[in-house]
Amino acid sequence: MPTVAGQKTPDAGNPPAVNYGHESASIEANNKSSGGVFEAGLIDAINQIFSEFAFAYHNQYHKAFPDGESVSIAKEYWLSCLAEFSPVQIARAARQLVKSSEFLPTVSAVVKACQSGVDLFGLPNVRQAYFEACRATSPKSAYQWSHDAVYHAGKASDWFVLATEPESVAFPAFEYSYQLMCQRVMQGESLDIEQPQALEQTLGRELTPQERHQRMIELRKEVGI
Repeated sequence: MPTVAGQKTPDAGNPPAVNYGHESASIEANNKSSGGVFEAGLIDAINQIFSEFAFAYHNQYHKAFPDGESVSIAKEYWLSCLAEFSPVQIARAARQLVKSSEFLPTVSAVVKACQSGVDLFGLPNVRQAYFEACRATSPKSAYQWSHDAVYHAGKASDWFVLATEPESVAFPAFEYSYQLMCQRVMQGESLDIEQPQALEQTLGRELTPQERHQRMIELRKEVGI
């Protein structure tokens, strides 16, 4: 469907593959000649967001980057500006901007979107996550967490500490663990919660003394006592 000059193309949320092979080859060749400073995944992310911008902002994009050389130069500059972020962060930040902006994003806009960090991944801020971890009912693994990272941060910082220690002690421990979990999520890692074994699977035979003892240890850890 034709668009008005500068208008954003509809349905930017699902862009088709756009082939800028010669520009991709250029940025990869330059990276190789400089000793491979940037990882391949980061280069792929830059190529991906430029392809998405070309589709979503067709006229604006081609006005800003009229030829392959200008695209290649821009990609190298963007690559250097965004090198501190993960490929997943960059891709999500670009998609968020495509959905919310009528104008071709600048590199500073993408940097700011990446810096919003947790917002891109549905992660609550650290204070919200801390209070959620402190108030969550047991069994913890069956609780409806706002994000799995909150559960893993609570588990790593020790449920017993969260339940018994004052905030001045418990919060720093939780904050440290939560930041680590957030970094893992933003790097693209999936944090799964191991669900408790279904009750019917445990019925049918009597537990041995060793099994009962182990279950008691696990239960105490789960409830924080």
